[in-house]
Amino acid sequence: MSTRELAEQFREEIVTLRRALHQVPEYDLDLPKTQQLILDALAGLPLEITLGKELSSVTAVLRGGAGPGPVVLLRGDMDALPVTERTDVPFASQHPGMMHACGHDLHVAGLVGAAKVLSALRDELPGDVVFMFQPGEETSGGAPIMIREGVLDAAGRRADAAYGLHVGSSSQPLGMWSSRPGSFMAAADQLHVRVVGAGTHGSTPYRGKDPIPVLCEIVTALQTLVTRQFDVFDPVVLTVGRIAGGTKENIIPDDAFFDATVRTFSEAARAKVQEASIQLVEGLAAAHGVQVEAEYQVGYPVTVNNEAEFEFARETIVDVFGADRFRERPNPRCGAEDFSYVLQEVPGVYLNLSACASADPDAAPDNHSPLANFDDSVLPDGAALLAELAVRRLNRAG
Repeated sequence: MSTRELAEQFREEIVTLRRALHQVPEYDLDLPKTQQLILDALAGLPLEITLGKELSSVTAVLRGGAGPGPVVLLRGDMDALPVTERTDVPFASQHPGMMHACGHDLHVAGLVGAAKVLSALRDELPGDVVFMFQPGEETSGGAPIMIREGVLDAAGRRADAAYGLHVGSSSQPLGMWSSRPGSFMAAADQLHVRVVGAGTHGSTPYRGKDPIPVLCEIVTALQTLVTRQFDVFDPVVLTVGRIAGGTKENIIPDDAFFDATVRTFSEAARAKVQEASIQLVEGLAAAHGVQVEAEYQVGYPVTVNNEAEFEFARETIVDVFGADRFRERPNPRCGAEDFSYVLQEVPGVYLNLSACASADPDAAPDNHSPLANFDDSVLPDGAALLAELAVRRLNRAG
């Protein structure tokens, strides 16, 4: 039987699992209910399972029965978001203030489906498969912790290739696959700035040092920095999302703050904006005679798809699902992903699969929305592709 036929046999099981997961969303690195649902779903399969020490991860290894060979890693993230669900699905979140608003419940169920499909094909596999169930993608980064705990070497040797997928609730028609070679998703860093002046009465600003206009000048100057010092074809996106300062209209405060997110698509641009932004902040503060505390906090790196692995995945999708089911994205996405840490160590590819439940994808609520609605009818396709990528990669020489 083909991987699609096998995955279809497991449709009811993995849809049921997804809906159970959706009802008990958990946040960050400690996901005990999610972990237990995964373990229950994998019970009875011929897997070597280990649990994380610093987080509620599950690593499962399937030993192929056709002799030693390559190792393929398949990944699904597990965590939810601090979002109050506003959908009307009958399996809505039972945890107030928490929701699987990014579709990670589908990722887990799809990876379990792939484990079931590949277990059924175990005797034919000329190598091993590592299933990486990972917490903490939305927060502190569970991927580097799992790497530190040995997930890439869980089969006893380093994985030769790694594949993952992410579902979307909007923008693309249901069932559409998409990706691109090279930079696929952005690096996401943070810039935290505190301008320290000297407070005084608002009627006599010359008797103090007002931090607020300096802060405002820094914010606008950062936008000029982005447009004048960086190549438009290697862009930087810098957004100040929070500003705070002062208590009353007639009081000049001692200090003022802002926090910004910085998105880049190459390590060169990332390194340059880190240096240039701090230099700008410190220079403007010095010009106005105030003090400044500036911290550039490095976050997830750029998610880079290996070009050969991208082409392999594209050919596999076209072969299994048809050319009309795949779109190559012309540009990277501005979101960030901690699967990037895996792709820094192992050649592989990250793919998108539309699970949009609306007939109008452009108007549908996006991932992270409290109204995000994912159509889990795509689950067998997700499971089948992960399994097919593993089968074909294990059988490929080199």
